[in-house]
Amino acid sequence: MTFSAPHVFKALQLLSNQKFVSRANFSKELKLGEGAVKTLIAHLREFGMIDSIKSGTFLTNKGRKFIEKFNEVISAECSIPKSVILESNNNHAIILRNFADAINSGVEQRDYSIMYGAKSAITLLYKNNDFVFPVTESPALIKDKRTKEVLIKNLHPQQNDIIIITSSDDSFVSEISAKNAALWTIASHDKH
Repeated sequence: MTFSAPHVFKALQLLSNQKFVSRANFSKELKLGEGAVKTLIAHLREFGMIDSIKSGTFLTNKGRKFIEKFNEVISAECSIPKSVILESNNNHAIILRNFADAINSGVEQRDYSIMYGAKSAITLLYKNNDFVFPVTESPALIKDKRTKEVLIKNLHPQQNDIIIITSSDDSFVSEISAKNAALWTIASHDKH
């Protein structure tokens, strides 16, 4: 398997949370082979985002500034247990701050999640202290208070945030597919 944008983003997140990351840890966390990890590291080094020493790979100042910019938009992520609205055992939510105007119906986010193996995806808006569906703005979690509590506790949503929730049989697939949908949303939106 080769790497793609969500793998790069996850690699940068790993580096921002740890002082040094070994190739073996990259391979384990990104579910990539040694060759793909070597290539990913080479590309990030070429762009001046990372450097390496015997202890492992680390973010440069340029890399740290880059991931900090992303963290302003993608400020939180979390796993969500199976629930009324989420029928899979592995669900991953990702929030995009103040991106309400980047959403049409949420179908695009679903499609970009499914490209990475998600079984399903839901896009929600946070408006007037509630999670609502795009377009209709009808309440989305009326029958699923548990999911609502998990999202509020872990994502700390604010007015006009969007939340993408992906589901899969595999926890890594659910996470990487959510990242892909989020990155596509950011890249396709001219506001940022």
